[in-house]
Amino acid sequence: MGEAAGLVRTYVLLAVTWLRAAAQYPLSMTLLMAGSFVVSGLDMAAIAVIFTHTGSLGGFTLHEVMFLYGTAGVSFALADILFGNVERLSRHVRTGSFDTMLIRPVSPFVQMAVDQFSFQRLGRVLQSVVVLAIALPALDVPWRRLWMLPVMLLCGIVLFTAIWTLGGALQFLLTDAPEVANAFTYGGGQLTQYPLSVYGGELVRAVTFIVPLAFVNWQPALYVLGRPDPLGLPHWLRFAAPAAALALACVAAWAWRAGLRRYRSTGS
Repeated sequence: MGEAAGLVRTYVLLAVTWLRAAAQYPLSMTLLMAGSFVVSGLDMAAIAVIFTHTGSLGGFTLHEVMFLYGTAGVSFALADILFGNVERLSRHVRTGSFDTMLIRPVSPFVQMAVDQFSFQRLGRVLQSVVVLAIALPALDVPWRRLWMLPVMLLCGIVLFTAIWTLGGALQFLLTDAPEVANAFTYGGGQLTQYPLSVYGGELVRAVTFIVPLAFVNWQPALYVLGRPDPLGLPHWLRFAAPAAALALACVAAWAWRAGLRRYRSTGS
């Protein structure tokens, strides 16, 4: 427990250092955040355009889709801010700067995660929160189901972080692996913005039982919204997000440690 607290403290200290550096250019930081807000809003605009031509998407109403979009967006954006920099590992390996991280008395993972920490991507978080705040009152969700909302957001952050970590671990072996990892991180972020009922059954089963992206928001959202699973998957899956997040986090931690053991210095 003490070690975990130390890692968190180190992360916060390093993040504050990077933020102080970014704060020297407040206008630039503000414009970047605003740009992130606007660009991420284009995805929601595309969904709105779809609903000008149809009353439902995969059997879900506009506000239900907004709920899925908002929860996925918040989880993805927070995971991106906190740990998304792990995807840059191959750049550090090629330049030899990762060797420097290894000789410091700080976890290499923490150093990678907080490298060039910036709140410029906070615009995406805010945009997703706005969408979620609009959707929830319109859905009139029973209060007794709202306990699932923070659970699904936290599990979503853990799941996306685990996928980024797996992608980073792969870069110990393949320095050109970021594109492969992006297919699961950014691709997963896009996939979870929509009802999984719009995709084929085989894909839904793959993101449920292999790469558990369905637990970012889809399965928990079915419980919150009181909707049956369109594919007839077991009801207990709605409550399996914590188990899926823990399992993938353990796999990601093992992969990262295995990658560190196999890593050989560039000699620079």
